Amino acid sequence: MTRKPLPQPQPTPLPDASGDLSNALLGDIRGLIEQSRQQLAAAVNSALTTLYWHIGQRIRAEVLNHQRAAYGAQIVSALSRQLERDYGRGFSDKNLRHMLRFAEAFPNGEIVSTLSRQLAWSHFLELIYLADPLARDFYAQMCAQERWSVRRLRERKDTRLFERTALSKAPDELLAQELASLRQGGELAPALVLKDPYVLDFLGLQDRYLEKDLEDAILRELESFLLELGAGFSFIARQKRIQIDHDDFYIDLLFYNRRLKRLVAVELKLGDFKPEYKGQMELYLRWLAKHEQEPGEAPPLGIILCGGKKQEQIELLELDASGIHVAEYLTVLPPREVLQAKLHEAIARSRARLEDRGAEDA
Repeated sequence: MTRKPLPQPQPTPLPDASGDLSNALLGDIRGLIEQSRQQLAAAVNSALTTLYWHIGQRIRAEVLNHQRAAYGAQIVSALSRQLERDYGRGFSDKNLRHMLRFAEAFPNGEIVSTLSRQLAWSHFLELIYLADPLARDFYAQMCAQERWSVRRLRERKDTRLFERTALSKAPDELLAQELASLRQGGELAPALVLKDPYVLDFLGLQDRYLEKDLEDAILRELESFLLELGAGFSFIARQKRIQIDHDDFYIDLLFYNRRLKRLVAVELKLGDFKPEYKGQMELYLRWLAKHEQEPGEAPPLGIILCGGKKQEQIELLELDASGIHVAEYLTVLPPREVLQAKLHEAIARSRARLEDRGAEDA
């Protein structure tokens, strides 16, 4: 009896270079390479930033030890000449002065160590020459939390974002406390998000327009409007219909802020703020709290955007207690110097009123 030969095992065919498996494999390996490159770039950036800070600290200690400004200029120039010969153009006189200013503006090494893992050296060059240390801290933390590019940081600085935040008008102690909470736990207070005024120059509105024109323009430029609103906003509805006792009411714009974990209702008003707007917004916020607020969310906030406002009316109505923020909007961005002067004047007035109120309470 003749035995039949046993069948030989067939080798598994290798996938063709153009097959799905090869494409998946290539994609995975490319992903690993890109991830490693990004990690390497981040590590190099962090190491260089930390190095620049230590160099600045060492120069600063040398200058302070001699207590002479002229000596500081001489030592920086002498160092730059030698270091450029040894290590190249990265240690020019100008760059060493940046490093010295870096150490002066950010004296806390632990904060620098943390920020250096999140910000590039180019970010720090934008921050170190800000005169106000609280503004510097604010922009640094917002860059880290919101992952701003250097370009976005410049845009936010140019529109005076810090001065327009509600918290900038609070006492320095409270502002420092809120920034510390943001730095340590990533907790974003509403006052760091809410602004006054809001700059809506991107809407392209002419001198005369209706509330509907303003609303239409915002929806056309929704992405820009969300950027101006600030961190974490997403659009939910326009003319949100709510029904109370068979009466219909409409919220102009409704948003959700994932960082604040709360709904935000926005009402648009062409003219100056009027006291009756408070009751209208309170009604909307209470309805939203009752029917739309989810477990674990904070109570809804209201923003009333007006063409103008009278500060004493705002204070007497105690709108903050109701979760209502009244702000002006600008359809044309004024010259930088004019905006800066106006904002600093508003901040000074607000802080003076708070100090007077504190003295009366004492």
